[in-house]
Amino acid sequence: MALAYNERTHDCGALRGEDVGKTVLLAGWVHKVHDLGGLMFVDLRDRGGLTQLHFKGETDPIAYEAAQSLRGEDVVVVRGEVIHRGKDVNRKMATGEVEVVVREIDVLSKSKTPPFPMDDEIDTNEDLRIEHRFLDLRRTPVKDAMLLRHRVTKTIRDYFDRHGFIDIETPVLNKSTPEGARDYLVPSRLQHGSFYALPQSPQIFKQLLMIGGMDRYMQIARCFRDEDLRADRQPEFTQVDIEMAFVQADDVMGHVETCLAEVMKAVHGIDVTLPMTRISYADAMRTYGRDAPDMRYGMTIKDVTAWAGKTEFKVFQDALAQGGVVRCIVIPGGASMSRKQTDGLAEELRGIGAGGMPVVKIADEGGKTVVQTGIAKFIQGEAMVAELVEASGAAVGDLVCFAADTEENVSKYLGWLRTMVAERLDLIPKDKWAFCWVVDFPLFGYDDEEGGIYPMHHPFTSPKDDDVELMKLGTDEVPSPGDLVKIRAKAYDVVLNGIELGGGSIRIHRGEIQSKVFQLLGISPEEAAAKFEFLLKALQFGAPPHGGIALGLDRIIMLLGKTASIRDVIAFPKNAKAICPLTGAPSAVADAQLDELGLAVKERR
Repeated sequence: MALAYNERTHDCGALRGEDVGKTVLLAGWVHKVHDLGGLMFVDLRDRGGLTQLHFKGETDPIAYEAAQSLRGEDVVVVRGEVIHRGKDVNRKMATGEVEVVVREIDVLSKSKTPPFPMDDEIDTNEDLRIEHRFLDLRRTPVKDAMLLRHRVTKTIRDYFDRHGFIDIETPVLNKSTPEGARDYLVPSRLQHGSFYALPQSPQIFKQLLMIGGMDRYMQIARCFRDEDLRADRQPEFTQVDIEMAFVQADDVMGHVETCLAEVMKAVHGIDVTLPMTRISYADAMRTYGRDAPDMRYGMTIKDVTAWAGKTEFKVFQDALAQGGVVRCIVIPGGASMSRKQTDGLAEELRGIGAGGMPVVKIADEGGKTVVQTGIAKFIQGEAMVAELVEASGAAVGDLVCFAADTEENVSKYLGWLRTMVAERLDLIPKDKWAFCWVVDFPLFGYDDEEGGIYPMHHPFTSPKDDDVELMKLGTDEVPSPGDLVKIRAKAYDVVLNGIELGGGSIRIHRGEIQSKVFQLLGISPEEAAAKFEFLLKALQFGAPPHGGIALGLDRIIMLLGKTASIRDVIAFPKNAKAICPLTGAPSAVADAQLDELGLAVKERR
């Protein structure tokens, strides 16, 4: 009589010492087979873990004979008795104190030899793994990522449910309103020549929900962007989407950081200090060189402009004459770096636009602090050395690396250098979690090449109340770019370990301000009406003050799971070319389907 696999008593990771003597029914995949002649040991695996099975030819010949045909990834169900492993206890396995002596076994399914082993650590081409993702999911790291994803999303949903948020689905077939990336377009069969767009975010719809009185909304939302891919990007991704009415920025940020603290407690057992650190955009760029600062380690950027003006170094003098700044970072113990190493860093900096990397080493000569190598000859006298040491925070044995240029460029160069050096010298604590909020972003940025204004977040972000006058609201006057880039936004990004988890803002709820922002961005009334008529119309019917945020769920899971790519934490990801090796998508379609849509494929020249 066949074993009732649907009546299994435990999963393969559940058995412990207290289960000795029990008769159990287990089902799963054959992980490893060890045939010792007359004795066989089989590791059986399912989602819960591994259990060692023991087959004895002398006492259970039928089960033993059946086991001899087993190969890796065969699917079996077994019944047997739990016994203690005695001196052979395996402390590396959760179930390593016990094993199951198998009395009966049914082989439910045979497996071909997999294209790669089901081991935790494998050196296998990523495309091959994605092509066979149904096998890759059996491996512990991928399985654990899926379980982590479930645990995180459940914690998030539970938090927002407790606080009165309503989970509402927004449309997937939308109107094309590009938000900085290319839309994925879906042709309409019923309206030839017209297209839906897959959502880059539910942004406008969640604002409409606020206008509709759904004053606390959340959604685990699927989003789509047709953009170049990186390790932390996919053409389709998931975000935790939140919106609230009658709130200020502090209200939104308070809920998000409390929710993230619950996630950290649930996943890693860590108590996050609240409120999280807040830093202005200007301070983040000045101190860390990035708008997503990594606060796990020091080596912050120091301003030495006043000191540099007293030196005779022409690079410094030329930068200052053009209104620039001189700043530095200090590499702890960097005085031991060779000339080849520092020249190599300088060459890499040239690759991102810097003119080079002036340096000095701080040394001790007979009890006196001095500077050596690099630009040391331009730093004359003990007072100048002492002033540099005080301004930079350097100590004997350190290397001081300078950048002299515009404020924006200096932040770019030293921010890159800080991150690169910390990674290469292993200065970043491995098990430290550093959250922060970056606030007071500029509302607008200025593109020097194009000569135009662009939104730093999106065109629905509200300006700070104190800065609205800079927009010349209610007049036909066009503010200067210099005034526009001074306008601060009611925007906020939450950052973990130097990676942005998400960004949000208080939205514009007054039609006249929204129209003015469109005007300043060069969006004509006709274009605004064509793209955003439904939002502009809704703003005329009593829109409450509202704001929200979108958190990148895939990125959160990637960080908490300590994986290298978001592809590792998505069940069925696309590869780096936005192709699905598993299904072959995207693919050509039949001419008949194109005819129905009124489309023809044009050959690329």
